[in-house]
Amino acid sequence: MNYTTDLLDELNILLQFNLETTRAGIKIHKTAAPDVIAATARLHEKGLITQIDGGYLSDLGLIAAEHAQTAFTILTTHHEASLKPASGQTI
Repeated sequence: MNYTTDLLDELNILLQFNLETTRAGIKIHKTAAPDVIAATARLHEKGLITQIDGGYLSDLGLIAAEHAQTAFTILTTHHEASLKPASGQTI
């Protein structure tokens, strides 16, 4: 199982939301890249955001954005000690 380009585009949109407040949404302008516009529309179709061009996160969208942003933080932070396998184990 792999992330498709479409799913990666959707995850990148979810990374744009400020999770510190529910009063801050996003607006994707019609001059944005076609893949950004399409990803935003798909998130709306999936019920994760309130408007086809952005808007606010739905309850489910908030959960998805939290997970997306957490995964991004984990994957972009260097965790040398936690990446070493225990003795006798291979990764």
